[in-house]
Amino acid sequence: MATTKTGERKLQILQMLATMLEQPKGEKITTAALAARLDVSEAALYRHFASKAQMFEGLIEFIESTVFGLINKITEQEDNGLAQVQATVVMLLNFAERNPGMTRVMIGDALVNEDERLQARMNQFVERVELAVKQSLRIAASQQQTAPGDVEIALRANLIVSAVVGHWQRYAKTGFAHNPSVNVQGQIAILLS
Repeated sequence: MATTKTGERKLQILQMLATMLEQPKGEKITTAALAARLDVSEAALYRHFASKAQMFEGLIEFIESTVFGLINKITEQEDNGLAQVQATVVMLLNFAERNPGMTRVMIGDALVNEDERLQARMNQFVERVELAVKQSLRIAASQQQTAPGDVEIALRANLIVSAVVGHWQRYAKTGFAHNPSVNVQGQIAILLS
């Protein structure tokens, strides 16, 4: 184990934490259990992270950088506002489906009994996603694809993001049995009609 570089060990810790979060029972994850799964001491964990909250922050940073990187890519590659919204929703649901442990972080399930700033950060993440959807809807309105007006756009963006979060919730609460991307195209069409 001594030959593992610091960056590699940090990544291993975060990957194991994400893997442990994939357990449908959603039991509280302790640093002792995490250390045991990695076959290291708890002290070894704390050499890389000052606290368990800092480990969760590492997962949140991964979620943020991945999701917003993909949203930026969508908006750069697609001029059509409605197509941006559709692609964003599909991406958000596929991300959750591919990363069940991260889904528990995104809905706040894994953050219960953790530092409250972590939940506040995930709330801010959802607000930023909603802002991205609003921007795409504004483009759609300027292209005369949807009704104009800030109130209409805000209501629609909130409804769309609420549907996405609802899919994440259902996915996690069913023990990752109900894939969030099932029937997504038809549902998006209804939300955007």
